[in-house]
Amino acid sequence: MIINERFHDAVTGEVTDIQREATPEELKRFKEIEAQKKAEEKEKLAKDAARQAVLDKLGLSADEVAALLG
Repeated sequence: MIINERFHDAVTGEVTDIQREATPEELKRFKEIEAQKKAEEKEKLAKDAARQAVLDKLGLSADEVAALLG
């Protein structure tokens, strides 16, 4: 994986762009973050499905619930 870095020297105003390969530690952290994002999305979808199941049992639409709680 390629990492793009930009360094800005505030004194001289010089901007330096560098492309480099990610280190093994960076790759490991990236994979951990991606796995966490996927787990959080899966959890959100499960909560949304459970919420919708309750609404279906009550016979209410999302708009009706919003009107009741809003």
